[in-house]
Amino acid sequence: MAGYLCGVDEAGRGPLAGPVVAAAVILPPGASLPGLNDSKKLSPSRRERLAAEIRASALAWAVAEASASEIDEWNILRATLRAMARAVAALPLVPDEVLVDGNRAPELEVPVRTIIGGDALEPAIMAASILAKTHRDARLVALDRRYPGYGFARHKGYGTAAHLAALARLGPCPEHRRSFAPVRAAANGSER
Repeated sequence: MAGYLCGVDEAGRGPLAGPVVAAAVILPPGASLPGLNDSKKLSPSRRERLAAEIRASALAWAVAEASASEIDEWNILRATLRAMARAVAALPLVPDEVLVDGNRAPELEVPVRTIIGGDALEPAIMAASILAKTHRDARLVALDRRYPGYGFARHKGYGTAAHLAALARLGPCPEHRRSFAPVRAAANGSER
């Protein structure tokens, strides 16, 4: 039997709000998903279609998060690595090898290999990239309903001019990463 190869990627390291999300995907050997690519190179509608195809055809997949408060407690890198480890641990199959996009990998009990630019090279990492991004985008749309006024559904928590203006006007909400400088500055200015 061929070993299970798992791709892992994250979404949401740079935003000022919301969780960092990691996904782990084990595709069948020789899986063909036309249009599979790095999530950043796909339109939102194409990402959604591919996410449904990935969930339907993968041998196993899982998505995990590290919350804004965990990011503040651990720092963004450590929180990202923990989200990755959580995603791999949540898989219903134990992978024989894990391929991680980038140059840092979580500590796992299975062999791990990092691949810089892996989200453009390895199909399983591309698939993980898409699942992480679509999950995180959906979470930010939900947060937009819970915390209206910040525009989370539009900017997905990134530090756009509109988001920074809302932060200055409203102060941070519980989903803001207070260890990030613009949020810290807004918190100090508003003390809400």
